[in-house]
Amino acid sequence: MKAFATADAFLFIFETNIFYSFILMRKIILLIIFISFSAHSQTNLFTGTWSNENCKDCSKKYILKITMAQSNNKIFGTAEVISDNAELNSGLMEVTGHVYVLGEKAQITMKTKSGLSAGATLYVSENIIEFNKSGGSDLVPKEVILKKLYE
Repeated sequence: MKAFATADAFLFIFETNIFYSFILMRKIILLIIFISFSAHSQTNLFTGTWSNENCKDCSKKYILKITMAQSNNKIFGTAEVISDNAELNSGLMEVTGHVYVLGEKAQITMKTKSGLSAGATLYVSENIIEFNKSGGSDLVPKEVILKKLYE
């Protein structure tokens, strides 16, 4: 009779340890999933040099070239509009902005040395940026598709 009581106690302790190890394993798996999601959200999709100079279907009145560096949710860089028409040349502009939460949309402001500025919204998708001017002076085109030249 005493042997059965000892065996039952051992079985109870063994089952309890298995139960707690499953709980611990589940917590570890959730932690790993959380870390992978946070690592995915840290990708800097806007970092690189973007331009419409390699666009085959675009008009070639101007070339918009933007070089950006993204750090978490901030964007810094330079932009320039190059054209054969001297009136369309913008000179070097300073780019600042922020990236929205999901990381696929950004709002930027471009300022020249003379104080003129323009704002734009950027949407990124697989090495292509859709550039939509949101206001400001006529420094940049209203809409353009930019392709990534290099990181």
